[in-house]
Amino acid sequence: MHVSKVIQIRDVPDDVHEALADAARTRGLSLTKYVLGELEHVAERAQVVRDNATIARRTQAKVQGKLDRDTILSAVHESRRD
Repeated sequence: MHVSKVIQIRDVPDDVHEALADAARTRGLSLTKYVLGELEHVAERAQVVRDNATIARRTQAKVQGKLDRDTILSAVHESRRD
């Protein structure tokens, strides 16, 4: 059985509320449904970030070294040439 949770956000600035309400109206959604969709999108992105961090940690452990941006990009470019 799925039980919904409630999130209440206080002190939302007027301009932020109006922007969200406008976006919801543009899409033909209630403010609640629009914000819920945005929160779902944020949660999905957060999961991707967590997954990527886990992969990076595992890879660092395997190579027993520090992976920096240049090393990663170099490996990606090398694999694309193959």
